[in-house]
Amino acid sequence: MTVTVTPDTFTMVMYDASEIASIVTELITAVGLPADLDVTIEIDENTPLGRASVESYDPLVLRLESGALENPKQPRHLSRTGSADVLGRLLLRVNDRRDPAFGDPPDDGDIPIAHSVAWDAYCIGRLVRLGYRHYDNRQRRLYHFRNRHGFSDTADDAFDKLWTSDDLTWADITRLSDEAIEAQPA
Repeated sequence: MTVTVTPDTFTMVMYDASEIASIVTELITAVGLPADLDVTIEIDENTPLGRASVESYDPLVLRLESGALENPKQPRHLSRTGSADVLGRLLLRVNDRRDPAFGDPPDDGDIPIAHSVAWDAYCIGRLVRLGYRHYDNRQRRLYHFRNRHGFSDTADDAFDKLWTSDDLTWADITRLSDEAIEAQPA
């Protein structure tokens, strides 16, 4: 496995490329991606914003703005737990896409926001069960889910299924998301 982080030396933020590579290497093993997987992590340190995406699946390239990895209590410094949260979510999505049993989700840019939020809840719930616990994962994700799916018992039940499941398919995720949206009070 080769994990390449660019830039290899940061000047705008106090990040260490080898620490980021270490986090990704650990996550690749934890989420069940192949041990021989080569990954490139491209970080734009010129922006404090927090966008994170899979830029390419073959070869695997993750692109992040530096704010996605930043410690909110210590600006311009890396948050190891926050980084594991962001990078782990992306790597779980990659792992899902590589599994034929998961189904065939559309390209990331074509996924409706509600379905994307539901998939994120599913990914982060699994990441938490793998031992990666960010300080407010569940409540933050539940609130985000409710904002897209409504504040209802049906939405909360859908979130709980997403958060606690390990073997959902893309069809399961979209069904739970759609049912929650349909149950919104008028």
